Amino acid sequence: MRQGASARERDDQRLLGLIRHHWLASGAVYGYRKITLDLREAGEHCSRHRVRRLMKAEGLRAQVGYGGKPRHRGGPVGAVANVLNRDFTPHAPNKVWVTDITYIRTYEGWLFLAAVMDLYSRQIVGWATASTMTSDLVLQALMAAAWRRKPGPGVLVPTSPRFQ
Repeated sequence: MRQGASARERDDQRLLGLIRHHWLASGAVYGYRKITLDLREAGEHCSRHRVRRLMKAEGLRAQVGYGGKPRHRGGPVGAVANVLNRDFTPHAPNKVWVTDITYIRTYEGWLFLAAVMDLYSRQIVGWATASTMTSDLVLQALMAAAWRRKPGPGVLVPTSPRFQ
């Protein structure tokens, strides 16, 4: 017949409560190494092996990676016509705008950012973000730039053959 929980089992249960607290405070991201560091900063004396054993028994795991980087999955990109003729210094604002798309890794996945820059001032004049990379994202950025700057006729926006 078993008598009650031993002192070691009671201490494991107390430590497991602290482990759960720190694991949840990390957004269920931290693994046993960082949890051990957090516990030691809080004044607990425990080994990483003990923290690992308790986390494994409880099913608490680290979040690993974000998945692969996004890639262009369309057809061949092709060559772009050289409409600027390498003249990247226009003589007035709102004459030449250029665009770019980039992606930013977040805890919730990838965030795509499309930006429009005026080559004269080198300022971002319009931008848009979305969770998917579509041509609509670029159009939203261009619309934001046009609404903000209200350019006259003749603004040059070099585009890729994909968007023509």
